[in-house]
Amino acid sequence: MAKARETIGITYDDLYDSVFQALKELGGSGTISEINDKVVSMNGYNEKITDIPHDETGSRTELEYQLAWARTYLKKFGAIDISSRAVWTIAKEYQDIDHIDNKEVKKVIASQGKDKTNHNLATCNDDEEESPEMPRWKNELSEILHKMDPYGFEKLAMYLLREAGFSDVEVTKKSGDGGIDGRGKLKINGIFSMNVAFQCKRYQGTVGSSVITEFRGSLPKGIEKGVVVTTGTFTKAARLEAADMGKLQIDLIDGDKLMDMLAEYNIGLKEVKSYEIDKKYFEELK
Repeated sequence: MAKARETIGITYDDLYDSVFQALKELGGSGTISEINDKVVSMNGYNEKITDIPHDETGSRTELEYQLAWARTYLKKFGAIDISSRAVWTIAKEYQDIDHIDNKEVKKVIASQGKDKTNHNLATCNDDEEESPEMPRWKNELSEILHKMDPYGFEKLAMYLLREAGFSDVEVTKKSGDGGIDGRGKLKINGIFSMNVAFQCKRYQGTVGSSVITEFRGSLPKGIEKGVVVTTGTFTKAARLEAADMGKLQIDLIDGDKLMDMLAEYNIGLKEVKSYEIDKKYFEELK
């Protein structure tokens, strides 16, 4: 039986128009993080809504989970679509529409009954089905990352940064104390380079702004950018602190982005192709 999770008083049924309006504000298209950030900004959600973890792994927040289902059902409704590179766009026939009626989307989705995976579209039960943006392999990988040896996790971050274009990457110590876990150089366009330091937080739950502040304060002269990698999520305050234009910029890699990057660079993962059978197609051939 799944552990009961803390609610935020908002479900995907409340978020259809918010997601649609976010995409309109973004010019008609946006990535998952851009949409999520825009929804938070537009609705003025505070930390009591943005920082509640979806489950004990903390690889994403409850709001992110509900927004994932809102996007999924808006796609089924026909208002938005997603590209192969995970960029969401407003469907052509909805580009001149000002608002989406949440109740209408809910009604249409509920009328579809159960889809091919036997998941009841009217009631999003996390035990029955997964959001397509958080497949089961991610749930399994998240558990593995949380159980890793701390030094092994730092080495994993080192391998990942190398694949992402860093050079001279090294892990600096075997135990974290709020300081630097590793450093390297990032070359841009094959010409310009900058010195980067990174810190790893193998957390279950959220990483707060104090972690960002302490990490930034530990950076020695010559470091031009910092990166914090976590298996959890970052609080709204942490993201604001990291992006403070008046201070040295800190890039954030949360648990979900970390797993996406591991998959992109095939680090510890192998892609397996499969097929979904359209049973109705075969049944209707008479």
